[in-house]
Amino acid sequence: MIQGYREFITRGNVIDLAVAVVIGAAFTGLVNSVVEDLLTPIIAAIIGEPDFSALSFTVNGSVFTYGNFIN
Repeated sequence: MIQGYREFITRGNVIDLAVAVVIGAAFTGLVNSVVEDLLTPIIAAIIGEPDFSALSFTVNGSVFTYGNFIN
């Protein structure tokens, strides 16, 4: 049973998938950090409002709160 599991794990596809998941998680953290620590403060300095959650627009009674997306 252990031998079969070892063969399954050492096949290239499983290891490639595991590496891809780890790289994806690291890249997600990097992108979140760039947005939260660099882009959002720059936008806040330009607009003059550090909290964007109140920003929205309405079309035919539907409210689009794009400020939550920017935050």
